[in-house]
This record gives sequence, C-alpha cells and structure tokens, in this order.
Amino acid sequence: MSDELERKDPSQTGKKPLPLPGMAGIALYMLALSVVIGFGVVGHHYPALLLIISGLTACASFGLLRQQRWGWALSLAATFLLMVYQFYILARFHQPPAGFMGALNLILFLYLVRPEVMERLK
Repeated sequence: MSDELERKDPSQTGKKPLPLPGMAGIALYMLALSVVIGFGVVGHHYPALLLIISGLTACASFGLLRQQRWGWALSLAATFLLMVYQFYILARFHQPPAGFMGALNLILFLYLVRPEVMERLK
C-alpha cells in the first residue's frame, strides 16, 4: 500500500514536490547575498538603504524554496539586475571579478527562465 502512494503523482497524494536542485542552489545564493549585504551595511561598507535590497533577496530566497511565483519573480529580477550591474562594472572600470559574477548571474537567470523551473511554481 505504501509503495502505491510513493509512486503516485505528488498532486494526487497532497504532497508538494521538492524544489529542483538548481532552485535550491539559487535560493542559497540569494540568502548568502542577503547576509553579505547585511554585514556590509553593519560594517559601514554599504549605505543603510541597501538593507531594503538585503530584505528583498532574503524574501526571494524563501519564496523560491517554497516554490512560490513571487519568490521566483523576485529571484529573476535580482539575478537580472545584478547581472546588468556587474557587466556595467566590468565595462566601466575593467574589473575582471565583476565579469565573472555577471556571467554567474547570467547563468542563474537563464536557469530560472527554463520551462521545467516554471512548471514547479504554483
């Protein structure tokens, strides 16, 4: 009997499927980004206004883990805006680490717009 329940579609058993590994990784990246921004504000390296960004990235992280559409949208916006900002830093100030981070955010953005990821959202 328990084997039949495990094989059934998760929507029939009432259980929600786990997030994809990439979604969980992006959520952890967003959470780490939130913590880094928070410590940067506390250490007076960033302006206090960035605490709003830190809170939004933390919300995006938890929303993406819960497979909510708003969490996906916040994560998508954050990766896109970070990508644009990092590529601007690369073009304007010629800093190679910014190019690496911009490329990483581009990969995360392209992963988030995949149909398999969007199917998991409710």
